[in-house]
Amino acid sequence: MSHILIDGYNLIGIAHWNLEKARNVLVQKLYEYAQIKGHTLTIVFDGWKDGKLTETKTKIGKVTVIFSKLGEKADHVIRLLISAAATPWIVVSSDREIYDFAEKKDFVALTADEFEEKLHAALDASKNNEAEWTQGADEDIDAIHSRQKGNPKKLSKKEKKKIETLKKL
Repeated sequence: MSHILIDGYNLIGIAHWNLEKARNVLVQKLYEYAQIKGHTLTIVFDGWKDGKLTETKTKIGKVTVIFSKLGEKADHVIRLLISAAATPWIVVSSDREIYDFAEKKDFVALTADEFEEKLHAALDASKNNEAEWTQGADEDIDAIHSRQKGNPKKLSKKEKKKIETLKKL
């Protein structure tokens, strides 16, 4: 079981007519994913423009939904959660600052696209009554483009950790 911290609007995207509906659909998908995989998920949304005066948290099964308070961005909340973490997070964000911050704290960081692939694959597999959806390690290795020193055939510790994490998702 993994603990996954998600930058909500990175995963939703911004091109939606009804943002509330898009958030609800995403939370429902993440709830189903958590039930299938057994992971604990925390998803953080911005509340800085039209949020409440205090941060709000809602727990739905193994999914915790956090809205940052008015005037506070989700990125700030995510940094605080990462910094205070007692358990290792898998951080999902396409925001370069959050991605780099997570890696500096020695957590695995995934882009929203990388996680979304795993999310949809798990949901599709579940709908098709397949026992497990797995992706070959060769595909994972090819997906990671790196510039590394030393032996070009040997993966860095960071890349190995990322591949192992992707297999778990």
